Amino acid sequence: MRPPRKSLRSSCVAASLLLAGAAAAAGPPSWAYPVNPPEFVPRADDGVARSVRGSRARYSVTQLRDRFLAPVWHPGDHPPLPSVVAEGRRPDVYACGYCHRSDGSGGPENADIAGLPAPYIVRQLADFASGARRSAVPARAPIRLKLHMAQHLSNEEVAAAAEYFSRLPPRARLRVVETDTVPRTRVASWILEAAAGGGEEPIGQRIIELPEDFEQFENRDSRARFIAYVPKGSIARGEWLVSTGGNGKTLPCAECHGSDLRGDAEVPPIVGRSPSYIVRQLYDIRHGVRTGERVQPMQAVVAALTIDDMLAIAACLAAGSGGW
Repeated sequence: MRPPRKSLRSSCVAASLLLAGAAAAAGPPSWAYPVNPPEFVPRADDGVARSVRGSRARYSVTQLRDRFLAPVWHPGDHPPLPSVVAEGRRPDVYACGYCHRSDGSGGPENADIAGLPAPYIVRQLADFASGARRSAVPARAPIRLKLHMAQHLSNEEVAAAAEYFSRLPPRARLRVVETDTVPRTRVASWILEAAAGGGEEPIGQRIIELPEDFEQFENRDSRARFIAYVPKGSIARGEWLVSTGGNGKTLPCAECHGSDLRGDAEVPPIVGRSPSYIVRQLYDIRHGVRTGERVQPMQAVVAALTIDDMLAIAACLAAGSGGW
Protein backbone atom coordinates (compact mmCIF):
# COMPACT_ATOMS: atom_id res chain seq x y z
CA MET A 1 0.00 0.00 0.00
CA ARG A 2 1.53 3.34 -1.01
CA PRO A 3 1.67 6.04 1.68
CA PRO A 4 -0.59 9.09 1.19
CA ARG A 5 0.87 12.21 -0.44
CA LYS A 6 2.42 14.64 2.05
CA SER A 7 0.04 17.47 1.17
CA LEU A 8 -2.98 15.30 1.83
CA ARG A 9 -1.50 14.03 5.08
CA SER A 10 -0.97 17.51 6.49
CA SER A 11 -4.36 18.82 5.40
CA CYS A 12 -6.13 15.74 6.76
CA VAL A 13 -4.40 16.00 10.13
CA ALA A 14 -5.39 19.66 10.41
CA ALA A 15 -8.99 18.85 9.57
CA SER A 16 -8.88 15.96 12.02
CA LEU A 17 -7.95 18.26 14.89
CA LEU A 18 -10.84 20.58 14.10
CA LEU A 19 -13.32 17.71 13.99
CA ALA A 20 -12.00 15.73 16.94
CA GLY A 21 -14.03 17.48 19.65
CA ALA A 22 -17.37 17.07 17.90
CA ALA A 23 -16.60 13.48 16.88
CA ALA A 24 -15.64 12.48 20.40
CA ALA A 25 -18.79 14.06 21.81
CA ALA A 26 -20.98 12.20 19.33
CA GLY A 27 -19.36 8.83 20.04
CA PRO A 28 -19.56 5.74 17.86
CA PRO A 29 -22.79 5.46 15.83
CA SER A 30 -25.02 2.98 17.66
CA TRP A 31 -26.51 1.71 14.41
CA ALA A 32 -23.07 0.44 13.35
CA TYR A 33 -22.19 -0.97 16.79
CA PRO A 34 -25.38 -2.66 18.05
CA VAL A 35 -25.15 -3.69 21.72
CA ASN A 36 -27.67 -6.06 23.28
CA PRO A 37 -29.87 -4.20 25.77
CA PRO A 38 -29.87 -5.42 29.41
CA GLU A 39 -33.35 -6.89 28.98
CA PHE A 40 -32.37 -9.02 25.97
CA VAL A 41 -32.91 -12.75 26.62
CA PRO A 42 -31.78 -15.34 24.04
CA ARG A 43 -34.36 -17.89 22.97
CA ALA A 44 -34.69 -20.90 25.25
CA ASP A 45 -33.89 -24.41 24.12
CA ASP A 46 -37.32 -26.00 23.81
CA GLY A 47 -35.94 -29.38 22.79
CA VAL A 48 -37.04 -28.96 19.18
CA ALA A 49 -34.31 -29.53 16.59
CA ARG A 50 -33.93 -26.59 14.22
CA SER A 51 -33.80 -26.87 10.44
CA VAL A 52 -33.20 -24.48 7.53
CA ARG A 53 -34.35 -24.47 3.93
CA GLY A 54 -32.40 -26.74 1.61
CA SER A 55 -30.68 -28.75 4.34
CA ARG A 56 -31.21 -32.15 5.93
CA ALA A 57 -29.14 -31.23 8.98
CA ARG A 58 -30.70 -30.65 12.38
CA TYR A 59 -29.30 -28.77 15.38
CA SER A 60 -30.69 -28.00 18.80
CA VAL A 61 -30.67 -24.45 20.13
CA THR A 62 -27.98 -25.53 22.61
CA GLN A 63 -25.79 -26.77 19.76
CA LEU A 64 -26.34 -23.55 17.81
CA ARG A 65 -25.05 -21.62 20.84
CA ASP A 66 -21.98 -23.82 21.30
CA ARG A 67 -18.88 -21.74 20.49
CA PHE A 68 -16.98 -24.96 19.79
CA LEU A 69 -19.29 -26.02 16.97
CA ALA A 70 -19.64 -24.61 13.47
CA PRO A 71 -23.01 -25.75 12.08
CA VAL A 72 -22.66 -27.30 8.63
CA TRP A 73 -26.05 -26.80 7.01
CA HIS A 74 -24.91 -27.04 3.39
CA PRO A 75 -21.80 -29.26 3.09
CA GLY A 76 -21.83 -28.95 -0.70
CA ASP A 77 -21.18 -25.21 -0.45
CA HIS A 78 -17.61 -25.56 0.84
CA PRO A 79 -14.78 -28.07 1.38
CA PRO A 80 -14.48 -30.05 4.62
CA LEU A 81 -13.70 -27.79 7.56
CA PRO A 82 -10.28 -27.92 9.24
CA SER A 83 -10.45 -28.63 12.94
CA VAL A 84 -9.92 -25.03 14.06
CA VAL A 85 -12.84 -23.90 11.88
CA ALA A 86 -15.15 -26.81 12.76
CA GLU A 87 -14.64 -27.13 16.51
CA GLY A 88 -11.74 -25.02 17.69
CA ARG A 89 -9.79 -26.17 20.72
CA ARG A 90 -11.16 -26.02 24.25
CA PRO A 91 -11.13 -24.04 26.41
CA ASP A 92 -10.00 -20.85 24.65
CA VAL A 93 -10.01 -21.34 20.86
CA TYR A 94 -13.56 -21.13 19.61
CA ALA A 95 -14.59 -22.65 16.29
CA CYS A 96 -13.89 -20.02 13.61
CA GLY A 97 -17.03 -21.17 11.80
CA TYR A 98 -19.20 -20.49 14.84
CA CYS A 99 -19.04 -16.74 14.24
CA HIS A 100 -17.94 -16.55 10.61
CA ARG A 101 -20.06 -19.52 9.50
CA SER A 102 -18.73 -22.63 7.81
CA ASP A 103 -18.28 -20.83 4.49
CA GLY A 104 -16.82 -17.62 5.92
CA SER A 105 -19.92 -15.56 5.15
CA GLY A 106 -20.27 -14.11 8.65
CA GLY A 107 -22.88 -11.43 9.30
CA PRO A 108 -23.22 -7.72 10.11
CA GLU A 109 -22.06 -8.40 13.67
CA ASN A 110 -18.60 -9.59 12.59
CA ALA A 111 -17.22 -9.95 9.06
CA ASP A 112 -17.49 -11.86 5.80
CA ILE A 113 -14.01 -13.37 5.49
CA ALA A 114 -14.52 -15.72 2.53
CA GLY A 115 -11.90 -15.01 -0.12
CA LEU A 116 -9.80 -12.64 1.98
CA PRO A 117 -6.08 -13.01 1.18
CA ALA A 118 -4.41 -15.51 3.53
CA PRO A 119 -1.60 -13.05 4.49
CA TYR A 120 -4.26 -10.48 5.40
CA ILE A 121 -6.09 -12.96 7.65
CA VAL A 122 -2.81 -13.90 9.35
CA ARG A 123 -1.99 -10.23 9.91
CA GLN A 124 -5.39 -9.43 11.39
CA LEU A 125 -5.22 -12.32 13.86
CA ALA A 126 -1.77 -11.10 14.91
CA ASP A 127 -3.14 -7.57 15.39
CA PHE A 128 -6.05 -8.89 17.47
CA ALA A 129 -3.62 -10.92 19.58
CA SER A 130 -1.30 -7.95 20.18
CA GLY A 131 -4.13 -5.51 20.91
CA ALA A 132 -3.34 -3.39 17.85
CA ARG A 133 -6.82 -4.12 16.52
CA ARG A 134 -9.58 -3.33 18.98
CA SER A 135 -13.02 -1.70 18.85
CA ALA A 136 -14.47 1.66 19.80
CA VAL A 137 -17.21 -0.32 21.59
CA PRO A 138 -15.31 -3.06 23.45
CA ALA A 139 -18.45 -4.33 25.21
CA ARG A 140 -19.69 -6.01 22.03
CA ALA A 141 -19.41 -9.79 22.33
CA PRO A 142 -18.07 -10.40 18.79
CA ILE A 143 -14.95 -8.30 19.46
CA ARG A 144 -14.49 -9.66 22.99
CA LEU A 145 -14.55 -13.25 21.74
CA LYS A 146 -12.14 -12.46 18.91
CA LEU A 147 -9.65 -10.72 21.18
CA HIS A 148 -9.70 -13.61 23.65
CA MET A 149 -9.41 -16.33 21.03
CA ALA A 150 -6.62 -14.63 19.06
CA GLN A 151 -4.33 -14.71 22.08
CA HIS A 152 -4.58 -18.51 22.27
CA LEU A 153 -4.32 -19.56 18.63
CA SER A 154 -1.26 -21.55 17.59
CA ASN A 155 0.66 -20.66 14.43
CA GLU A 156 -0.58 -23.88 12.86
CA GLU A 157 -4.21 -23.03 13.62
CA VAL A 158 -3.81 -19.53 12.20
CA ALA A 159 -2.28 -20.94 9.02
CA ALA A 160 -5.02 -23.56 8.64
CA ALA A 161 -7.83 -21.04 9.11
CA ALA A 162 -6.24 -18.50 6.76
CA GLU A 163 -5.67 -21.09 4.06
CA TYR A 164 -9.23 -22.41 4.34
CA PHE A 165 -11.09 -19.10 4.27
CA SER A 166 -8.87 -17.55 1.60
CA ARG A 167 -9.82 -20.32 -0.84
CA LEU A 168 -13.58 -19.86 -0.41
CA PRO A 169 -15.35 -17.83 -3.10
CA PRO A 170 -17.13 -14.75 -1.72
CA ARG A 171 -20.83 -14.69 -2.50
CA ALA A 172 -23.27 -11.82 -2.84
CA ARG A 173 -25.65 -11.93 0.14
CA LEU A 174 -26.52 -8.27 0.52
CA ARG A 175 -29.14 -6.02 -1.06
CA VAL A 176 -28.81 -2.23 -0.68
CA VAL A 177 -31.89 -0.01 -0.81
CA GLU A 178 -31.95 3.80 -0.72
CA THR A 179 -34.96 5.00 1.24
CA ASP A 180 -36.40 7.73 3.47
CA THR A 181 -38.07 5.33 5.92
CA VAL A 182 -37.06 2.02 7.46
CA PRO A 183 -38.67 -0.67 9.63
CA ARG A 184 -38.57 0.03 13.34
CA THR A 185 -35.79 -2.04 14.84
CA ARG A 186 -34.42 -3.43 18.07
CA VAL A 187 -31.05 -4.99 18.92
CA ALA A 188 -30.95 -8.77 19.24
CA SER A 189 -27.89 -11.05 19.12
CA TRP A 190 -25.62 -8.04 18.43
CA ILE A 191 -27.42 -7.01 15.24
CA LEU A 192 -30.57 -5.11 14.35
CA GLU A 193 -33.84 -6.91 13.67
CA ALA A 194 -37.29 -5.64 12.79
CA ALA A 195 -39.18 -4.76 15.97
CA ALA A 196 -42.24 -6.76 16.99
CA GLY A 197 -45.41 -5.04 15.89
CA GLY A 198 -43.88 -3.61 12.74
CA GLY A 199 -44.07 0.06 11.91
CA GLU A 200 -41.65 2.42 10.21
CA GLU A 201 -39.55 5.44 11.13
CA PRO A 202 -37.34 7.96 9.29
CA ILE A 203 -33.93 6.59 8.41
CA GLY A 204 -32.12 9.84 9.19
CA GLN A 205 -28.36 9.58 8.74
CA ARG A 206 -28.12 5.88 9.50
CA ILE A 207 -27.55 2.57 7.79
CA ILE A 208 -30.03 -0.05 8.94
CA GLU A 209 -28.71 -3.51 8.09
CA LEU A 210 -31.01 -6.45 8.81
CA PRO A 211 -31.24 -10.15 8.02
CA GLU A 212 -34.05 -10.83 5.57
CA ASP A 213 -35.05 -13.77 7.81
CA PHE A 214 -33.96 -13.32 11.43
CA GLU A 215 -34.65 -16.95 12.40
CA GLN A 216 -32.46 -18.16 9.53
CA PHE A 217 -29.69 -15.85 10.75
CA GLU A 218 -30.16 -16.96 14.36
CA ASN A 219 -29.83 -20.57 13.21
CA ARG A 220 -26.40 -19.63 11.81
CA ASP A 221 -27.39 -20.60 8.28
CA SER A 222 -24.52 -19.70 5.95
CA ARG A 223 -27.06 -18.90 3.20
CA ALA A 224 -28.73 -16.14 5.22
CA ARG A 225 -29.21 -12.93 3.24
CA PHE A 226 -29.25 -9.32 4.38
CA ILE A 227 -30.74 -6.00 3.37
CA ALA A 228 -29.08 -2.65 4.04
CA TYR A 229 -31.27 0.45 4.01
CA VAL A 230 -29.28 3.63 3.31
CA PRO A 231 -30.33 7.30 3.01
CA LYS A 232 -31.30 8.55 -0.42
CA GLY A 233 -28.36 10.08 -2.25
CA SER A 234 -25.77 8.34 -0.07
CA ILE A 235 -24.58 5.97 -2.80
CA ALA A 236 -23.87 8.81 -5.23
CA ARG A 237 -22.06 10.82 -2.56
CA GLY A 238 -20.09 7.73 -1.62
CA GLU A 239 -19.13 7.15 -5.23
CA TRP A 240 -17.75 10.69 -5.38
CA LEU A 241 -15.62 10.10 -2.28
CA VAL A 242 -14.55 6.59 -3.30
CA SER A 243 -13.64 7.41 -6.89
CA THR A 244 -12.24 10.96 -6.58
CA GLY A 245 -11.27 11.43 -2.95
CA GLY A 246 -13.81 14.25 -2.58
CA ASN A 247 -11.63 17.16 -3.69
CA GLY A 248 -8.74 16.18 -1.44
CA LYS A 249 -10.75 15.17 1.61
CA THR A 250 -9.42 11.64 1.30
CA LEU A 251 -7.77 9.44 -1.34
CA PRO A 252 -9.53 7.49 -4.11
CA CYS A 253 -9.90 3.96 -2.72
CA ALA A 254 -8.47 2.43 -5.92
CA GLU A 255 -5.02 3.86 -5.12
CA CYS A 256 -4.52 1.14 -2.52
CA HIS A 257 -7.33 -1.39 -2.98
CA GLY A 258 -6.95 -1.77 -6.76
CA SER A 259 -9.02 -0.59 -9.70
CA ASP A 260 -11.71 -3.18 -8.92
CA LEU A 261 -11.42 -2.57 -5.14
CA ARG A 262 -10.79 -6.26 -4.59
CA GLY A 263 -7.41 -5.80 -2.93
CA ASP A 264 -4.30 -7.92 -3.14
CA ALA A 265 -2.00 -9.76 -0.70
CA GLU A 266 -2.37 -7.85 2.60
CA VAL A 267 -4.75 -5.25 1.13
CA PRO A 268 -8.34 -6.46 1.64
CA PRO A 269 -11.21 -6.28 -0.85
CA ILE A 270 -13.74 -3.64 0.16
CA VAL A 271 -16.47 -3.75 -2.50
CA GLY A 272 -19.70 -5.60 -1.73
CA ARG A 273 -19.02 -5.86 2.01
CA SER A 274 -21.34 -5.22 4.94
CA PRO A 275 -21.74 -1.44 5.30
CA SER A 276 -22.00 -1.77 9.09
CA TYR A 277 -18.63 -3.49 9.10
CA ILE A 278 -17.06 -0.89 6.80
CA VAL A 279 -18.26 1.99 9.00
CA ARG A 280 -16.87 0.29 12.12
CA GLN A 281 -13.45 -0.11 10.51
CA LEU A 282 -13.30 3.48 9.26
CA TYR A 283 -14.42 4.77 12.65
CA ASP A 284 -12.01 2.54 14.59
CA ILE A 285 -9.05 3.62 12.44
CA ARG A 286 -10.12 7.27 12.59
CA HIS A 287 -10.22 7.13 16.40
CA GLY A 288 -7.03 5.14 16.91
CA VAL A 289 -8.44 1.89 18.28
CA ARG A 290 -7.53 -0.08 15.16
CA THR A 291 -3.81 0.36 14.60
CA GLY A 292 -0.90 -1.75 13.43
CA GLU A 293 1.79 -1.41 10.80
CA ARG A 294 -0.45 -2.12 7.81
CA VAL A 295 -3.14 0.25 9.08
CA GLN A 296 -0.87 3.28 9.45
CA PRO A 297 -1.29 4.43 5.80
CA MET A 298 -5.06 4.54 6.36
CA GLN A 299 -4.88 6.89 9.33
CA ALA A 300 -4.32 10.03 7.25
CA VAL A 301 -6.77 8.78 4.61
CA VAL A 302 -9.65 8.70 7.12
CA ALA A 303 -8.56 11.59 9.36
CA ALA A 304 -10.95 14.15 7.85
CA LEU A 305 -13.91 11.83 7.33
CA THR A 306 -17.11 12.53 9.25
CA ILE A 307 -19.53 9.77 10.18
CA ASP A 308 -21.76 10.91 7.30
CA ASP A 309 -18.79 10.49 4.93
CA MET A 310 -18.17 7.00 6.31
CA LEU A 311 -21.85 6.18 5.85
CA ALA A 312 -21.76 7.29 2.21
CA ILE A 313 -18.56 5.38 1.45
CA ALA A 314 -19.95 2.23 3.08
CA ALA A 315 -23.24 2.52 1.17
CA CYS A 316 -21.41 2.89 -2.12
CA LEU A 317 -19.04 -0.02 -1.49
CA ALA A 318 -21.86 -2.28 -0.31
CA ALA A 319 -23.88 -1.50 -3.44
CA GLY A 320 -20.89 -2.23 -5.66
CA SER A 321 -21.43 1.17 -7.27
CA GLY A 322 -19.06 3.00 -9.57
CA GLY A 323 -18.69 0.66 -12.53
CA TRP A 324 -15.78 -1.36 -11.05
